[in-house]
Amino acid sequence: MKYLVVFEKSNRNYSAYSPDLPGCIATGKTSQEVEKNIRAAMTLHLEGMREDGIIPPEPTSFTELVEV
Repeated sequence: MKYLVVFEKSNRNYSAYSPDLPGCIATGKTSQEVEKNIRAAMTLHLEGMREDGIIPPEPTSFTELVEV
């Protein structure tokens, strides 16, 4: 499955989360590191859900650029 991931840059690092997987977040010093970390976090999150007998949610989030 493909889930939307939001990446954000702060003063010191990067963070990422998936709106469809609440509580699944990651950080990293670089954009490459945070991407690697969120993939690992999502994999672990989904495996944990399955082990607990929870069906992972279908991806429903999407993005759109809005001009203002």
